[in-house]
Amino acid sequence: MAAVLSANAISISGNSLTLIGVPWFALETTGSAGKAGLVAFCAAVPVVVSALAGGPVIDRIGRRRVSVASDLFCALALAAIPLLNRAGLLQFWMLCALMGVTGLFHAPGETARHVLVPDLAKRADTPLTRAASLYDAVSRGARMAGAAVGGLLVAAIGADTVLYVDAATFLASSLLVLAGLRGIPAAEPLCDAPALNLTAYRSDLREGYSFLLRTRLLLAVDLMVMVTNGLALSWSSVLLPIHAREELGGAAAQGLLVAVFGGSALAGALLYGAVGHRFPRRPVFTAGFLISTAPILTAAVTHTVPPMVVAAVFGGLGAGVLNPILTTAFYEVVPEELRSRVGSASTASVLLTTPLGGLAAGLLVESVGITAALFTVGGAFFLATLSPLLFPVWRELDAPAGTTAARAAATAAKASGSGGGDAVSSSGPSTPGPVPAPSGTTPRR
Repeated sequence: MAAVLSANAISISGNSLTLIGVPWFALETTGSAGKAGLVAFCAAVPVVVSALAGGPVIDRIGRRRVSVASDLFCALALAAIPLLNRAGLLQFWMLCALMGVTGLFHAPGETARHVLVPDLAKRADTPLTRAASLYDAVSRGARMAGAAVGGLLVAAIGADTVLYVDAATFLASSLLVLAGLRGIPAAEPLCDAPALNLTAYRSDLREGYSFLLRTRLLLAVDLMVMVTNGLALSWSSVLLPIHAREELGGAAAQGLLVAVFGGSALAGALLYGAVGHRFPRRPVFTAGFLISTAPILTAAVTHTVPPMVVAAVFGGLGAGVLNPILTTAFYEVVPEELRSRVGSASTASVLLTTPLGGLAAGLLVESVGITAALFTVGGAFFLATLSPLLFPVWRELDAPAGTTAARAAATAAKASGSGGGDAVSSSGPSTPGPVPAPSGTTPRR
């Protein structure tokens, strides 16, 4: 458990460096908001592709091996960007391609670590709710630290040098998992799985998507977060860097805001881990999501840092409770043998809009200006978060009863070859698991 939490903390710190370093590198080298958005698009598309098809591969290669290989590929791709730039060889299409490589390999690695948490929590004799909150709190803390350091480093030594540090974090994460997860059965390849031929692969893939599609709450959550993740990427990869550059004084201000948001979200996650089980999930989730829109809407009406810091504090507290709620529900419902497949299917569904987020934001800024773009994105985000208040299916977030039966039915269906999803009631309580998100303003699912 300590190895996974440490590796995830280091890897997500690297994500924060990427979140700040790459947009600034693109803006510094191209001077174009549209091209910065295109870089974000190229990084996001492969994430969706790998999530769509990665679940069965994770199970057969092994979660430990996938995590290690994922971080190594990300390290190599990120280090190549400044190396090529300093050699005078980097062209814009190469930057897009290398960011595509990081997107392709990053999501499977974090999914592999995430689905190990229930097994490791048992070994650590830790309640699942607490383990889920701790996992999210560590991720939030890492995002906070990485953002603070990233903003200062971009201001002090330049965006290209920051990418070397980013590559080093992925290398360190891979070494931690390689050494720390030896001898953990859940981290190794499935021993009794048939060879991964096309028939078996399609069957496994269908099993994960079937489980996801036959649960009403699962679909409701995925649709909502699909929208908010696309809007969040437009904020984090394009709108916030441009707002920081034009109105707030530069990359240091951006790093401060992301760090404050992350620290506040860390506090929210720890608070929920301590007392969250005493409260119904739906009201807490709804309030948290609504409050998390504060930074984007505030940016549309202010040009100074202090109001943005206040908005980041409140927005972070709201966002901090989201992932522990979704993660706990996911672990309660999805059987262990299906977690990689269902997690990958859920990742793919909620990230379908992210490739368009950065691209659309860049074009929107060039068309109507940064202020109008912030109002548009912030307003759409706020409207999307009203879903739990409007649709009755969200009441099932407070109905974890029956998860044991659902799990047993899914396992029995799997054993009989009928597909895990066939056993899940359309009204059964289920939520997808968190995955890497492009920004701290929405669940990492």
